[in-house]
Amino acid sequence: MELFGNLALGFETALTLTNLAYCFLGVLLGTAIGVLPGLGPVATIAMLLPLTFGLPAETSLIMLAGIYYGAQYGGSTTAILVNLPGESSAVVATLDGYQMARRGRAGVALATAAIGSFVAGTIATLVIVLFAPPLAGVALEFGAAEYFSLMVLGLIASIVLAHGSLLHAFGMILIGFFLGFVGTDVNSGMQRYSFGVPELGDGLNFVIIAMGTFGLGEIIANLGTEMSRDVHAAKINNLMPSREDFRRIVKPILRGTFLGSFLGILPGGGAMLAAFATYSMEKKLSPHQAEFGHGAIEGVAAPESANNAGAQTSFIPMLTLGIPSNPVMALMIGAMIIQGIQPGPSVMTEQPSLFWGLIISMWIGNLMLLVLNLPLVGIWVKLISVPYHFLYPVILTFCCIGVFSLNNSTFDIYLMIIFGFMGYVFRKLGAEPAPMLLAFILGPMMEEYLRRALLLSHGDPAVFIFSPISGALLVVAVILLLLVLLPSIKRSRVEAFQEEA
Repeated sequence: MELFGNLALGFETALTLTNLAYCFLGVLLGTAIGVLPGLGPVATIAMLLPLTFGLPAETSLIMLAGIYYGAQYGGSTTAILVNLPGESSAVVATLDGYQMARRGRAGVALATAAIGSFVAGTIATLVIVLFAPPLAGVALEFGAAEYFSLMVLGLIASIVLAHGSLLHAFGMILIGFFLGFVGTDVNSGMQRYSFGVPELGDGLNFVIIAMGTFGLGEIIANLGTEMSRDVHAAKINNLMPSREDFRRIVKPILRGTFLGSFLGILPGGGAMLAAFATYSMEKKLSPHQAEFGHGAIEGVAAPESANNAGAQTSFIPMLTLGIPSNPVMALMIGAMIIQGIQPGPSVMTEQPSLFWGLIISMWIGNLMLLVLNLPLVGIWVKLISVPYHFLYPVILTFCCIGVFSLNNSTFDIYLMIIFGFMGYVFRKLGAEPAPMLLAFILGPMMEEYLRRALLLSHGDPAVFIFSPISGALLVVAVILLLLVLLPSIKRSRVEAFQEEA
């Protein structure tokens, strides 16, 4: 009965006129962002964080969440029609979706992606409803040592699952730690790494780093590699899959949904990893293996289901443990901190309307996307034909206004520019900036939990090993590191991500 009461509270929160409007705005903007290559949900959410200052916590998170899972829908549209994925997780949709479009089945491919995404979103929302509360209850039993070990595991997983070199990922973690420690130490009152600059006394602002590294960094990178956008989409005739098509996509959608739901929870995983893993699995299980790469409908249904499911279940560790599983969830935690909310298991008990309203809004948003996605295909195809050099001045102006509005300080704009060039250099070096953002969020929290644990144990570090939960989490972290260093696992990891490059 308590579950039904919580769901009723969620519907009451999500169905207010304001929250419905911002949910619609989020999914619409997310779809547009997914369509446009070179932006993506991370950069967009980073740029929109300053707007959340004037919104209620529930409204701002509902909008930002809509942008994230809306981008998973939009990315597949141009991947299918013009072989140009708007989102990294939509790369897989080009393999068979575009081939279906070339064979005159563009409408069926789009409908398959939309149906798979809606089914996956609905089931993933149910997974959150069922598993998030028990996990939050378990997390309430965690002490300082357990939280420290959990965060160590999260960072190790982000290193293991990051693209590119493991050494680069480890280096990004260290940079994130350093940036997180800038400012005044809350225990001693001494300034650290501020180099005598008064503006750094309160530490670096999360919004500035996110907007610089992901927003401005994306602009600089895309200016140097602007893609040719020759829009030559096939004519869309019939949108309704046949009975045979439905028979072929049911199992791939369900398999993609459940694998994506699991991978979305893992730190560093999420939508992109879910899409690649599901495509590989479906290619082995399907009775139509010869069609893969030539227009297999299973090659659209499975990964599109997986990426949407992974996008939504990535909210579970963020909402219940306060641990971001990917860069978008780190930004969501930043939005919660901006609203004065401490991320973690207490959110469910102290902010029940936020917790359940956000979950219910995901199902409403998926329903909106199902209704919106197909009728607006023509608009999205026209949008992708806009040259990037017309878009970036608007994006850059918006970034500068947003950063300046934080403290009415031009120093913040200069900082954003510095981080923008850092983000560009990271991309050129093949170093993914996502682990840095995770470490920036988790570093100060880890330091605080480390101090608390050692204080409670009178300085005995054995507390991290002999506490059953803490010890188990550290053992899992060590096993992950050992596995990824094995030659066969390392080779498989490289192969899993090589198609994205």
